[in-house]
This record gives sequence, structure tokens and C-alpha cells, in this order.
Amino acid sequence: MTELPIDQRAYNQKLIEEFRAGGRRIADRPLLLLTTTGRKSGTPRTSPMMYIRIDDSMYVIASNAGAVFDPDWYRNLVAEPAVTVEAEGEEYAATARPVADEDRPVLWTRIVERYPFFIEHQGGVERKIPVVELIRA
Repeated sequence: MTELPIDQRAYNQKLIEEFRAGGRRIADRPLLLLTTTGRKSGTPRTSPMMYIRIDDSMYVIASNAGAVFDPDWYRNLVAEPAVTVEAEGEEYAATARPVADEDRPVLWTRIVERYPFFIEHQGGVERKIPVVELIRA
């Protein structure tokens, strides 16, 4: 499993501030901010994460750095798929759609060809790591 900073919330908040101050970009990193609605609280929750462009689509991977459970942001978007995306210098509304089981194998192969560390994440957990397409509204 990938090592995470001790205070993940403080790290994420600093990254969010840096990202927004830099015009919603960070050099040399395919980073986006995904704002979901908290499934319990109903309040907006913003999470920085890597994204992957394949063809004309944008995807995020709910690997949770190889943790045994899905990340909170993923559970939030399953409950409420209307999200906000900040990426590539802009902010927009989107719909988050987990990739269907039948479509996942080909897509997963393309993802791990580019980012092989996801193989390690998947290999360390029993759950199938979700892949989510972000569809611009």
C-alpha cells in the first residue's frame, strides 16, 4: 500500500490551495479537484486526485492508495452523482458514472499501461477498485 502523509486532511487542504492559486493546474501532474456531496452530512467535500484522459473521456480511480475500503469521495458520488470538477484551468458541473463491470477490463488495461502502480494497488486488496468517468454536464 502507498504511504500517505500523517495528516492527510492538512496535506489535501494545502494541495487544494496550491492548485487553485496556480489557475487550477499543477505542473507535471494530472490533478483535479472533485467536489462531491457528503452522503451523510449533505455538505460539499472537495478531494484532490489524479485523473486520466483516455480518448475524449476523463476518469478517476478510487484506489484509495491501495486501502481495503473505497474512499469517501467514491461513496459520496455513488449516493449523489452530481459533482463539480476543477481541472485544466476550469471548473464545471459533471456527472460521475462508475464504469460498468463489462467495460472495465479493457479500460483498466489501458490505465495500468500508463500508470502501472495501480496494479500494486489492486493486487493488495480484495475489492475491485472502481473506475469513474466524469461526464461534463
